[in-house]
Amino acid sequence: MTRAATLAEIAQEAGVSAPTVSKVLNGRADVAPATRERVEDLLRRHGYRRRRGTAQAAPLLELVFHELESVWAMEVIRGVENVVREEGLGIVLSESSGRLSPGQSWVDGVLARRPTGVLLVLSGLDRAQQQQLAGRDIPFVVLDPAGDPGQGVPAVGTTNWDGGLAATRHLLDLGHRRIGLIGGPARMMCSRARADGYRAALDIAGIAYDPELVREGDFHHESGRRVGLELLSLPDRPTAVFAGNDLQALGLYEAARELGLRIPEDLSVVGFDDLSLARWVGPPLTTVRQPLTEMAEVATRLVIDLARGVQPGTLRVDLATSLVERSSTAPPRSVRANG
Repeated sequence: MTRAATLAEIAQEAGVSAPTVSKVLNGRADVAPATRERVEDLLRRHGYRRRRGTAQAAPLLELVFHELESVWAMEVIRGVENVVREEGLGIVLSESSGRLSPGQSWVDGVLARRPTGVLLVLSGLDRAQQQQLAGRDIPFVVLDPAGDPGQGVPAVGTTNWDGGLAATRHLLDLGHRRIGLIGGPARMMCSRARADGYRAALDIAGIAYDPELVREGDFHHESGRRVGLELLSLPDRPTAVFAGNDLQALGLYEAARELGLRIPEDLSVVGFDDLSLARWVGPPLTTVRQPLTEMAEVATRLVIDLARGVQPGTLRVDLATSLVERSSTAPPRSVRANG
């Protein structure tokens, strides 16, 4: 079947004109969503794929964030920039406004721009969106996936479970036994993995998990302060808290200050991420280093390789976390007194 005949046949079956099918193939935004979906479905069923090389990819990398209100995002952007600068690519920066997948209008824009590739941070694509990008030979990689990225989807993350285990074990080794947790959003895979590491460390130490000591935050400073006040106001408050990220840890610092508690004399705190600001707060924050810049570099190189037709040896890469000990942790008063 020739290309023209295929387009004509698909147009007839879809009840649209051949130019409309061409618009869908070329990523034009001026097609009604229902029509686009019908044509895309027929294109997939007919096994139609744009031949490589028929259209030149733009020298752009689409970088999509779950949200941008964080120093965390700047660490990722730095890593992406380190690679695209060498490759002569530009960056198109988008935010999905807290959604775990961007909307159809974003997909339409990507199809129109024909970038070299797409990098999604703490977000992902639904199946239909994946198929739309695949139909245009636009590769994509998920960085720090919020949920299961799906079978066959390239993803770069970090050892969140190991990090949660290391953070909690550090506090246990100091002698703490009432250890609180301020986790991130339960819908995010990284949050669940860090909380599972926390529970595993307690279990290994023979300490019963106490749900009273656990709170869910949203990875922002204010939630760390809010739920931190709840934890520190308990009749038998924790002597240490593992916060699911550095921003929540800093919110916990503020909660401790408001209640007249000193860190680490009255409360030990461990964060997660090792953002640059963790070294400069008072006291400097003990935290689990997540190699954000390196993760972004690996993910960017991966999407560029895919654009060049290079298939990776593995579709899932997890970079190691490591504990960075600073001054926000110390033995609890009872251990210091006995010592």
